Amino acid sequence: MTIHLPDASATEALGAALASQIRPGDVIALFGTLGAGKTTLARGLLRGLGHDGDVASPTFPIVQAYAPPDVSIPLWHVDLYRIEHPEELEEIGLDEARQEAALLIEWPERLPWLWPEALRLSLAIEPGGTRALTARVPPAWGARWPPR
Repeated sequence: MTIHLPDASATEALGAALASQIRPGDVIALFGTLGAGKTTLARGLLRGLGHDGDVASPTFPIVQAYAPPDVSIPLWHVDLYRIEHPEELEEIGLDEARQEAALLIEWPERLPWLWPEALRLSLAIEPGGTRALTARVPPAWGARWPPR
C-alpha cells in the first residue's frame, strides 16, 4: 500500500493518526534516504502521543526515550544511522525496551535482523518534492493499518 504525502504537514498528520494505533511492544521501522521525512513522521507520531516539546532525530544520542506523562505510552525513538557494528546494538537494549515501550526506529537497515511483526514504512522523495510512503503491514497490525 502506498500513500502519497504532498507536504510535511501531511506527513506529520499521518504520524499523528498512527499514534492512536500503537501500543507498548510495537515496532515501527522507518526506511528512507536522508531528507525523506522519517523524522517528520516521528514528530507527528510523538505529537499524537501528547508530546509538545521539540522532536529531533536522535542521531547523536541514538535513543530518545519518552515516557508518561509526557506521552500517553512509553516510546523509544531510535536512530541507528551512526551504528557501524552489530555489537553496538547489544548496548542499546532494544529487546528489553520493547517489553515496556513501543519502538520507532529510523535507519532499521542497520539492524542485522528486524522483528517479523514490525510495521515497515518506507518513505521516498517523488518528483516535485512530495513523499510516497509504502507500508509492509504484518498480520500483527491487521486492523490497525491504515491509521484513521
